[in-house]
Amino acid sequence: MASPTSSPFATTSSIGISRLSSISRSSVWRSNCFPSSSHHLFFTKIRTSRRAPGLLPVTRVASDRDLKETVSDNGVSNLPSVHEPSSIASSIKFHAEFTPSFSPEHFSLPKAYRATAESVRDALIINWNATYDHYDKENMKQAYYLSMEFLQGRALLNAIGNLELTGKYAEALKQLGYTLESVATQEPDAALGNGGLGRLASCFLDSLATLNYPAWGYGLRYQYGLFKQNITKDGQEEVAENWLEMGNPWEIARNDVSYQVKFYGKVVDGSDDKKHWIGGENIKAIAYDVPIPGYKTKTTINLRLWSTTVPSQDFDLASFNAGEHSKANEAHQNAEKICYILYPGDESLEGKILRLKQQYTLCSASLQDIVARFERRSGNSVNWEDFPAKVAVQMNDTHPTLCIPELMRILIDIKGLSWDDSWKITQRTVAYTNHTVLPEALEKWSLDIMQKLLPRHVEIIEMIDEQLINTIIAQYGTVDLVILEKKLREMRILDNVDLPPSIAQQFIKPKEQKSTIKSKGKSLTEIEEPSSQPPKEEPKSSTVTLTEVKTKKDALVEEIEEEKVEEEEEEVEEEDEVFLKSNPEKPKLVRMANLCVVGGHAVNGVAAIHSEIVKDEVFNSFYQMWPQKFQNKTNGVTPRRWIKFCNPGLSDIITKWIGTDDWVLNTEKLSQLKQFAENEELHEEWREAKRTNKIRVASMIRERTGYIVSPDAMFDIQVKRIHEYKRQLLNIMGIVYRYKKMKEMTEAERIKSFVPRVCIFGGKAFATYIQAKRIVKFITDVASTINHDPEIGDLLKVVFVPDYNVSVAELLIPASELSQHISTAGMEASGTSNMKFAMNGCVLIGTLDGANVEIREEVGEENFFLFGARAEEIAGLRKERAEGKFVPDPRFEEVKKFVRSGVFGIHNYNELMGSLEGNEGYGRADYFLVGKDFPSYIECQVEVDEAYRDQKKWTKMSILNAANSAKFSSDRTIHEYARDIWDIKPVILP
Repeated sequence: MASPTSSPFATTSSIGISRLSSISRSSVWRSNCFPSSSHHLFFTKIRTSRRAPGLLPVTRVASDRDLKETVSDNGVSNLPSVHEPSSIASSIKFHAEFTPSFSPEHFSLPKAYRATAESVRDALIINWNATYDHYDKENMKQAYYLSMEFLQGRALLNAIGNLELTGKYAEALKQLGYTLESVATQEPDAALGNGGLGRLASCFLDSLATLNYPAWGYGLRYQYGLFKQNITKDGQEEVAENWLEMGNPWEIARNDVSYQVKFYGKVVDGSDDKKHWIGGENIKAIAYDVPIPGYKTKTTINLRLWSTTVPSQDFDLASFNAGEHSKANEAHQNAEKICYILYPGDESLEGKILRLKQQYTLCSASLQDIVARFERRSGNSVNWEDFPAKVAVQMNDTHPTLCIPELMRILIDIKGLSWDDSWKITQRTVAYTNHTVLPEALEKWSLDIMQKLLPRHVEIIEMIDEQLINTIIAQYGTVDLVILEKKLREMRILDNVDLPPSIAQQFIKPKEQKSTIKSKGKSLTEIEEPSSQPPKEEPKSSTVTLTEVKTKKDALVEEIEEEKVEEEEEEVEEEDEVFLKSNPEKPKLVRMANLCVVGGHAVNGVAAIHSEIVKDEVFNSFYQMWPQKFQNKTNGVTPRRWIKFCNPGLSDIITKWIGTDDWVLNTEKLSQLKQFAENEELHEEWREAKRTNKIRVASMIRERTGYIVSPDAMFDIQVKRIHEYKRQLLNIMGIVYRYKKMKEMTEAERIKSFVPRVCIFGGKAFATYIQAKRIVKFITDVASTINHDPEIGDLLKVVFVPDYNVSVAELLIPASELSQHISTAGMEASGTSNMKFAMNGCVLIGTLDGANVEIREEVGEENFFLFGARAEEIAGLRKERAEGKFVPDPRFEEVKKFVRSGVFGIHNYNELMGSLEGNEGYGRADYFLVGKDFPSYIECQVEVDEAYRDQKKWTKMSILNAANSAKFSSDRTIHEYARDIWDIKPVILP
């Protein structure tokens, strides 16, 4: 194990950090090009006839361009300021020559991006190192955010935006013959996440840095991410993402920061009275650091990503030379595949093991790193009781649950603390954010798999479970076993596992005492002892002496006692079977969410309605026992990326009318727009900004799909992960109904009845989620039919944008006019895209689910299109369906029949339509209530059309959505986490 150096962000440069911070940012580069004794940093002249001492000749950076000279004859910069465009251009040119990743012949667009990113990173490194040098010095409490996903998006525009250098970089690149926009498009999206979970984590890091909170993020460095989505005639096709193939200029490999992570093996008791986890498979987790700059602040925090490998000595050279090449490299392959793919398919045993390896790697490497940092900052006076006063660990969903037993293992087995002390430290350190009410997403791991892979952690989890059982028994007593059994079944960490023997003994009913003990139908009282009187004469052979009788009686008593023990054992077995006896036909499971609740000091939901469901339903028994643990922290999104940078036109309008750009940091100032909500001049500017964004999206759609759409139509958008509960199926069924009605009308009737719409979908279906992939296929088939129907023309278009990611969202969201957030009520924890849409002046149509509830409260009921059943009605509606009492709306039946008619091609959609039918059964019975909400949905869409026809009314609604979105800034959310859960304070760098 390697500990971090005193300055965890020190680069490989031989130039000290103290000198580096005094050097102009434009002149920072890797000093291995120069002797370590150099006292000056030089810009090499572009001409090749002269060069600084010790340097190899360099070719002209832009041999096909006429670049302006920006250095003097002695090679020293003439520039007056490092922030001037000409200085920035020099820095870019330097990196094109001295940190090359491309051939030197041409200053190509990809090369321009790489050099530009390197020059920005120079500026970030200075603040990066200063931030953590200061944190080490001050040794304040620090938060660590652990997440399996960080959906960062492109970094270039965000970084220069936060550094307030957007205009300067645009001018510098113009001097070099490029536009900032064209250079920025060369950056691939970092494939470190999939959906809202990862995007939320990235918004949180932005807010933490901007608000100057001491914090880090920890994740995994996926080589291929989830997958790149292609749309073909067969629907979704998954191919490996290539985001790292050209390198990642934003990351720095910390080869001196690595930790051993162990799998398999066994646990033995050592002579030192400690448990020792020995043998098994060892891999090495290596740190890769990515800077996260704050907005208008020097604070630059860190996202540390772990990559996995094994030492070179684990390469089996003998096997390789023997021709057994696969065997020789087996250890490397087993280690490296841990970080190949985000969420590898877990249908197979191997897939399940790989996922569990990923989760443990994240937890183990991160906690070892956190502990090492705590010890280093403590110096020679390490006091483990101070650990929770210096460290806060936030588990983003259940994926990092193994943090709990891993921290216990480190404290007990390695640091030598007692169980009680370790448990108190762990509980005070760790907190859990719940992101779902879906049972399948509340992870349950096979106990057998975990036992095999992580034997020591299973021992610890078993002890935590036993401790929990005792707590539950102490709370509820043993008088009412029905209530106690219910609580234990709901709350135990181990599911379908027998009670520990020490606890099971408490539930053995004492055998009822009997006046006589019978054996084989004869009681002991029937065996009489001889009286003192002489016996009657009998044949000698039948004479029984007193001794013989006593011997016979003793033997019979012994036999009866043995039978009594057997009966008692049978009674115990019978009692166990009644009281929490495991079912051998069902798997033994570890319930990770329960472990999170038990092992942490705080549990939070991510929207008001979700947090109530968490308390009332998902974890109700825990809430009854520990109400103080449960909190709500409504999600938020960063206004920097999601308004300021992605929608500059609208941002400028907001700043103009408010009179300041302070709203970017203090979003409550957006409310000042309300006073201008009916101003016609603002309306005109607002609509023009929206139309400009729509033109950009129309261009992107044509490039990616070949479809031509009109920017004068309403842009109606639903972009999110493809899942049945998010109900993209309801949306496309509504579109099919709209199309069918159009086909039944004359042209004049169509124009009168419907406003033109472009219905845009985007999102990925998980590779093994068959029903979700059917939905993607259905959407694309409907799009193909409608978009090629000359009768319909521009009145209705349907587009599925392939490979939806953050960069696509940054185009779509500013252009949106109507956004669909239509999940079954009570199923969506929060959602964050709804917040982004509202901030950008988009009107929402949705159910009372997740953050929709709070958005509607903030923006006003009249500025939100509401439909559908309420969360409290869902259970009753499902029961109604199961009892066969549901009567579908005729319009819904009409749509299903239309789909089955083959109008959308030859593909058979019986399975998809069948999922909406029946009263019970897997994949049927319309579990997500598409049919129930369909009438309300299409009627609400009529209201949408009516409102959109009145552009003055619609624009006012749009303005009020943006003006009332202040609550949904991630800055507000982070302030609440810092205050209520982490107990950390802002730290301003000197």
